[in-house]
Amino acid sequence: MANILNTIDKIEVEKFSKLAQEWWNPNGKFKPLHLFNPVRIKFIKKKLISHFKLNSNNEKPLDGLKILDIGCGGGLLCEPLSRMGAVMTGIDASKNNIEVAKMHSHEMGLNIKYIHTSPENLNFENEFDAILNMEIVEHVTNVDLFIKNCSKLIKKNGIMFVSTINKNLKSYIFAILGAEYILRWLPIGTHDWSKFLTPQELEILTNKNDFSTDEVVGMKFNPLSRKWYKSTDSSVNYVSTFLKN
Repeated sequence: MANILNTIDKIEVEKFSKLAQEWWNPNGKFKPLHLFNPVRIKFIKKKLISHFKLNSNNEKPLDGLKILDIGCGGGLLCEPLSRMGAVMTGIDASKNNIEVAKMHSHEMGLNIKYIHTSPENLNFENEFDAILNMEIVEHVTNVDLFIKNCSKLIKKNGIMFVSTINKNLKSYIFAILGAEYILRWLPIGTHDWSKFLTPQELEILTNKNDFSTDEVVGMKFNPLSRKWYKSTDSSVNYVSTFLKN
């Protein structure tokens, strides 16, 4: 039985720890994330500029915005957002991931705070303007506790992003059978379908933890152009945004 005071799934952490050295290889095990990164960065940037009424023409449009990236991996989101001026903190339950992220950001000359921890062990109350939970909620043991801890860390009227996979037959066919077994985009066993959440289930969890739902958008992959794009179809991949009450 999972420890209700902990959101860390040790099997999931071990799985990603073994792949840590692959984070910055665009043709390695995390190639799907490298392909996904441009569209999610564009979405996050546009949303933050709109929500906080920032100047999109600034050289660093996110200047001074405090952002927490939970499950930051090797820093694929932290680094581009840091370059836009955001004050980035990245946390991950895998020590290997954090070591890779620290090393790479140092090589790039970026000032990013990386911490080997989980949200329940982070004492930064009402610290952040935005929280990124990108491709992470399907890898934790207790999503309710996870969201509750996010609620403690974010400022009032802050915005939380959750990118994950819908739970239905289509997502099982595309995200597991297709991506893992047929196309081999991801290592077999990367995802557990039973941990997927529908947008409605996610909304219930966030609303009970002091968030109000802002928007749900779909993300789709075009196999011909090999590019991701924003879509009205949230049946497989989707991003939900929530505002802290």
